[in-house]
Amino acid sequence: MQALAQEVWRLRPELTASEGTLGELAWSWGAGRREDAGNWNGRVWYDGGATREALAWGWIYAPMSTILSETERRAQPASLAWQVHPNRPELLDDVLDWFDAEAPDNERETSARQIDAGALDRLRRHGYERDPESPWGMLNIRDLDEIETPRLPAGYRFLTMREIGSDANGIARRVEAHRGAWAPSSLTAEAYEDVMRTPPYRDDLDFAIESADATLVASAIGWFDEANAVAEFEPVGTHPGYRRRGLGRALLLHGMQRFRHAGATHAIVGCRGDAHYPIPKKLYRSVGFRELTRELRYAKD
Repeated sequence: MQALAQEVWRLRPELTASEGTLGELAWSWGAGRREDAGNWNGRVWYDGGATREALAWGWIYAPMSTILSETERRAQPASLAWQVHPNRPELLDDVLDWFDAEAPDNERETSARQIDAGALDRLRRHGYERDPESPWGMLNIRDLDEIETPRLPAGYRFLTMREIGSDANGIARRVEAHRGAWAPSSLTAEAYEDVMRTPPYRDDLDFAIESADATLVASAIGWFDEANAVAEFEPVGTHPGYRRRGLGRALLLHGMQRFRHAGATHAIVGCRGDAHYPIPKKLYRSVGFRELTRELRYAKD
C-alpha cells in the first residue's frame, strides 16, 4: 500500500488519497492496529507478475463491533478508503464491488479527489451521491526553498524524539503530548511503540515543543518519502491550554527546516477544507502551504 502511495505521487500527486499517503498509512496502521484492527477489512489488488506490484487497495472502516450491537452496527455507515494506480482507473469498479459485498447492510461512504473526473463518474454509476453539506478534506503542499525562521516564546524549546528518548519515560511523555492535543485520544505507549516501528518512521523527524516546566505541549510527526523527496506532517497538534501562542506555526517551520536538511524538496499536510473546521487550514496557509487537491465525500444507501 505504501509502495502504491509512492508510485501515485511520482506519477499524479494530485490523485493521492488523503488517507493513502505514505505517512497517513503509517500513522493509521501504527497507532490504530491494536485497538481498531478488529473493525478493519482490507484488500490489495496486484498485477500478477513476478514483482507483485500493488495496483489498487481498499480499506474498510466498519462500525465498531466491540461496542455496538448488530442492529446499531447496521444503522451506521461503513467507510472506505481506497487508492488505484493512475494507469489502472478501472480497478476502482472492483474496489467498489468488493465494498458492496463486504458491507451489504450498511450505508456506505467513501471519498474521491475532485479533480479525478473518471473516479467521480464511476462512483455515480455505482450509486454514490455527493452531499454538498458534508465535510471535505484537502491535501496541501509547499516547496522548501525558502523557510521562515521559526520563533518560540521565551521558555520554550524544540525537541525531537531522539532527544526525548525512546525509553518508557520518553514514550510516556510523547504519548501524553499527543493525548493532550487530541483529547479524548486513546493512544497508548504500546501503540506509540508500534508507530515507531512502522516505516518510514524516524525519531529525528518526530518533533515536539517543551515548555519551561518540561511539559511537551505541541508535537508533530514527519514522514519522509525519500524516493519522491517529499515529507509529510501527520499528525500535528497543540495542547488547548497552550494555543494562540504561535507554537504550532513555529513547530511546522522548524519541521520543514529539518525536512529540507534530510533531503526533502516539498512538504505536504492534510486537513479539513470546509468552513466548519477552519483553524488548521489557516495555520497551514500561514506557513506557506497551498491546496494541491481536495477530496469530496460520497454516500450510498
